[in-house]
Amino acid sequence: MNRDQVLNALFADGWKAEYMEADHFYGRATVGNQQVTVIGTAEKAEVGADMALTMARVVIQTIKQHPDEPIVFLLDTQGQRLRRRDELMGLNGYMAHLAKAVELARQHGHVIVSVVYGEAVSGGYISTGMMADACYALADAEIKVMNLPAMSRITKIPLDHLQELAKQSPVFSPGVENYLRMGHLDAVWQGDYAAQLADSITRLQARSREDIGKDLRIERGVERGGRQAAGVVVERVLANR
Repeated sequence: MNRDQVLNALFADGWKAEYMEADHFYGRATVGNQQVTVIGTAEKAEVGADMALTMARVVIQTIKQHPDEPIVFLLDTQGQRLRRRDELMGLNGYMAHLAKAVELARQHGHVIVSVVYGEAVSGGYISTGMMADACYALADAEIKVMNLPAMSRITKIPLDHLQELAKQSPVFSPGVENYLRMGHLDAVWQGDYAAQLADSITRLQARSREDIGKDLRIERGVERGGRQAAGVVVERVLANR
């Protein structure tokens, strides 16, 4: 599904673009009976310093101009931009600034939902989608940190061994279903996307601020059989503080 298709599917009641480039965009839309801020990437965007700064600015403007308004991230990104210019500018700092802006919005009462409709990879996803209160993906989306051939080159672990490990554990494997098993995704959407988005926002707004601040990904990963060791490690660390 491309950007225009997902915008039409999610915001049947209205969408107004305030900025639209080939690889990123933002604007406001109607979901149910309320307005939401929409920030997105498209065409497998590379998130560089400029784009990260733009997205952070929109988040901060939303905090100032639209108190308590939900923020929806729509994501199709191949990760952070691997360019000399961006690295010399300190891309990690720009990505951190974006992540902190999202956290600031949460602290000011904005619920944050992310929807992966295309590809979601690495830093371009960590600073947006993984910062949300709830993260969803469409069934035909793709989520990964690194593909197995690249992982093999970096770790020096033979590819065939990594492929065997991927069959045993979703931690090694790309794909929406594996991220659902690990507890990262709240759900994989099919059918009426607009209704599912409205329901997600309504449920988040009904939760207390303390409940929204809780990270349930490890618990979900244990329940779904995708992360058997994480919960045990956390308990040991907390017991020995």
